[in-house]
Amino acid sequence: MKIRLKKAAILIVLLALAFLFGRGVAYVKYEKLDQLAIPASGSVSTENWGLGFGKEGSQPTGNASSEELKKHNAYYVGNNTEKVIYLTFDAGYENGNTEPILDALKKHNVPATFFVVGHYLESAPELVKRMVSEGHFVGNHTYHHLDMSSISSRESFEKEMKDVENKFREITGGELARFYRPPQGKYNTKNLEMAKDMGYHTFFWSLAYVDWYQDKQPTHEEAFKKLVGRIHPGAIVLLHSTSKTNGEILDELLTKWEEMGYTFRTLEDFADKNK
Repeated sequence: MKIRLKKAAILIVLLALAFLFGRGVAYVKYEKLDQLAIPASGSVSTENWGLGFGKEGSQPTGNASSEELKKHNAYYVGNNTEKVIYLTFDAGYENGNTEPILDALKKHNVPATFFVVGHYLESAPELVKRMVSEGHFVGNHTYHHLDMSSISSRESFEKEMKDVENKFREITGGELARFYRPPQGKYNTKNLEMAKDMGYHTFFWSLAYVDWYQDKQPTHEEAFKKLVGRIHPGAIVLLHSTSKTNGEILDELLTKWEEMGYTFRTLEDFADKNK
């Protein structure tokens, strides 16, 4: 009986370890759970960034208003009278799809911002150098892609951000753009303020779609329906550079947006206009 119980206990431990280490789809595998901290009692509750869409071609509403976010140097959408797109990519790891994305951007002379995590900087430094050399911006998506709203100390928050800055400087010799995107869109006003104090602009998004599941990539038709049907003036578009679909459609997608009368600007231009 004792032997059976011991075997059962070992099996349970192995299954638990398999779950923890095997759940690393996309960015989750880069989390270091021992760095998570529980917010102190009375801290601001966590919000998950979300959008509500109205009629086609109109700006969506966020779960916080543009006016409220701006108080914390945070934004999700631009001017509703200009047919301008601010194109951004979240880059958690490299799987062969960044290169065709960069090729399409270069073909159309479209600037973009890539929000990178530590793993991307470590594993794909040549692509990071290419982003910079071709005129794109590289922003901060934190080193380990943690739920930053669960980090209560300023020291821990700043370390997640500064480790990205330091690694980027080591690779490129330059300074990281002061643009921050909270992992998973999880935030609270406390860490928006911490990012602001570090000189960052926080950028959410006004258009995105489910493009991050590697084993369930959207079809081209599904992608165009969302990304063309819901495009709007002042859109901050979030795509994932890990998406095979995005790599395949971006050339045609940029052409369609251009045919609709849209132009492309940088988040630096956005930040300058909102000083």
